Amino acid sequence: MDEAASSSEVVEREVRVDAPPETVFSFFTDPSQMTKWKGQSATLDPRPGGIYRVVMSENDVARGEYIEVVPYTRIVFTWGWEGEGNPLPPGSSTVEVSFTPDGVGTIVRLRHFGLAPELRRAHSDGWARYLPRLPLAATGRDPGPVSPA
Repeated sequence: MDEAASSSEVVEREVRVDAPPETVFSFFTDPSQMTKWKGQSATLDPRPGGIYRVVMSENDVARGEYIEVVPYTRIVFTWGWEGEGNPLPPGSSTVEVSFTPDGVGTIVRLRHFGLAPELRRAHSDGWARYLPRLPLAATGRDPGPVSPA
């Protein structure tokens, strides 16, 4: 697949966090940290084959499994939604997150791929809603309630 085609099929988001990678990484591996910026509850086992499950709301539960975990550098996990008949079942897409040191902060780059065209916009909007909450939560601030979809 050529680069132009692949980039158009990927949801990409990037945010800078005023905290080191060691701090920011925990917001993707520790359930108590995850729920400070995304989700009501989380079950996370950050090792290859370990569960990634985040209850976003009563009817929306994201689930997959960790594929790769490189401390403070990179995390890759599968993604989908629980529920019968869901068009994106658990584990059917992939999220890749990199943590790049930037002075005293971290550049977090998220790439979500394997999404059907009709699902890309909703996931792009979802990451656009949640990822900006991470810099607040990772620096000890309250990101407030999640804005409605």
